[in-house]
Amino acid sequence: MQKNVKSIILAAGKGTRMKSDTPKVLHKIFNKELLGYVLDEVNKTGEVAENYVIVGHKADMVEAYVKENFENAKCLLQSPQLGTGHAAFQAYDYLKDFGGEVLILCGDTPLLTSDTLKDFIELHRKNNSSLTVMSAIFENPANYGRIVRDSAGNLCAIVEEKDATSEQKAVKEINTGVYLLNWKDISPAFLSLDSNNAQGEYYLTDIVKWAIKQGLKVQSYILKNNEESFGINSKLHLAQAFKILKNRVINKLLESGVTIVDPDTTYISPETIIEPDTEILPCTYIEGKNKIGSHCKIGPFARIRGDVELGNYVKIGNFVEIKKSKIKDHTNVSHLSYIGDSRLGSNVNIGAGTITANYNHSTKQKFQTEIKDGASTGSNSVLVAPLVMGENSSVGAGTVLSKDIKENALGLTRAPLKIFENWFKK
Repeated sequence: MQKNVKSIILAAGKGTRMKSDTPKVLHKIFNKELLGYVLDEVNKTGEVAENYVIVGHKADMVEAYVKENFENAKCLLQSPQLGTGHAAFQAYDYLKDFGGEVLILCGDTPLLTSDTLKDFIELHRKNNSSLTVMSAIFENPANYGRIVRDSAGNLCAIVEEKDATSEQKAVKEINTGVYLLNWKDISPAFLSLDSNNAQGEYYLTDIVKWAIKQGLKVQSYILKNNEESFGINSKLHLAQAFKILKNRVINKLLESGVTIVDPDTTYISPETIIEPDTEILPCTYIEGKNKIGSHCKIGPFARIRGDVELGNYVKIGNFVEIKKSKIKDHTNVSHLSYIGDSRLGSNVNIGAGTITANYNHSTKQKFQTEIKDGASTGSNSVLVAPLVMGENSSVGAGTVLSKDIKENALGLTRAPLKIFENWFKK
């Protein structure tokens, strides 16, 4: 498919109400940045060739994140920050010769989905619009810009709440801050923006008024689910979005055949794939990108931290933590264990309290542990990586294993037991 869309993502704001040293768009849900959700969903449409991320507050931090994680994104600095119209204008010179469509959206809307964006783009093209605005209906639309229509129902303006009349404030259709525009048709609008408004800023919404004056076709796309427009402006908003996203994920998994005993206390990231007939017990927390097979049993009180792949019929016990590990079929990891940077074969049994010591704090290096098919560890074992346990090998309870052991071998370190009779009487 030829990609003929470029995006402008507004991510320059400080997020004062977050009351944090971290830029707003770098706050996380399931250990993933808000901006990451937006960029991923934009890229998943399959339509967007390049993303321009407009940065401002703590620009270096945001740019470092974008550079590390997204090859098709470029950061552009907005300084000073003079409003949303001024922010989008930072990409103007980079789009001078562009003949396609430009998608403009905000970097703090983690609930917006690629499916919605694809429908949005499709409607824009189907109706041959020059500019399409994404709108939503809210019973209580406070703090949002209102969609103003004429008597025939045609979109004629977007009015920010601070500039709205009492009649306009009663309108329930709001602007979500997402736009799709034919760049050659609409780009001249950015040269005519002014700051004659209550906030003294250059409003992006004014491109709608400009396009209508030019006689260009302008329309709105009303969101089916207004939750997708939810923007994060405070820690309360962050917590609310977290809950919405986790419920969305859990409902989808339940519909696909996964058993989740207590949805209220279970948290599973959107990037986690779980096959049918797996059972997730209460108070389990799964973050990051993971793949979990069928007929597994996880929890209660288990934590999976990302980059984990579980085969079929794997059991992860209570108070177990796993990260960056691959575990094959019919393997059990018993309670109170930590498995990190490891590869476990099939039919492996990890005894309670087993720890893979994978991190050297002085060199900041992490090392791999490999436990092959049929191997087992006794309770309270420590496996000091790098380490390989051969097939059907075993480690005795309480052992600190710091060397490889071959197949069918037993590894055991245990100091002689000393008993002092009548110690407390003496």
